[in-house]
Amino acid sequence: MNVTKWMSWEGGIDLVAVTSPDLKMPNVIVHLGRMVSTPVGNAASGMILWQPDPNAMPAVMGFVSTNHEVGKYFGPNIFAGTPFEQAPVLDAKIDIQVYADKAISTCVVNGYTFEVEMSDFSAPYLIDRKPAVMPPFYQQGVEIHAKKVSLKVNGELINIIVPPVGITGGPASVVAPNGVYAR
Repeated sequence: MNVTKWMSWEGGIDLVAVTSPDLKMPNVIVHLGRMVSTPVGNAASGMILWQPDPNAMPAVMGFVSTNHEVGKYFGPNIFAGTPFEQAPVLDAKIDIQVYADKAISTCVVNGYTFEVEMSDFSAPYLIDRKPAVMPPFYQQGVEIHAKKVSLKVNGELINIIVPPVGITGGPASVVAPNGVYAR
């Protein structure tokens, strides 16, 4: 099998959460990479879903990037066949700092500022996940489970519940020092 569609990253922060225990699907996704490499270029990039009212359309949803061409790559190439395939591309400012005892990401997009802080880390571990319905791509890399997480939106601390498993099949709150998605 030939790999034709791929992306790799360095300095990843991945959070999937809900704001109410009644919700069956996440209404918070903050997946960001300090540097994401694709066949069309490299840029700080990721994905944001912020749906504060679960009965309304998301306030922010899409692929975020500091390079619009890189952002356009994700939907049709990595997330083809998923609800994210047609997600819009949103220009963003992204800053990620990873330290031994904490990781902090800031993403400014569409008038919103998302700040995620993670700490209480597990030891790093290797991942090798096979494609599934979601996500439909191979995943390899290093993850560090963050057992303490906070989210601020426009400076307001948001009460979140982090489920044990996120959309990638692993923990819903991780620092991902490096990795690759491939199809």
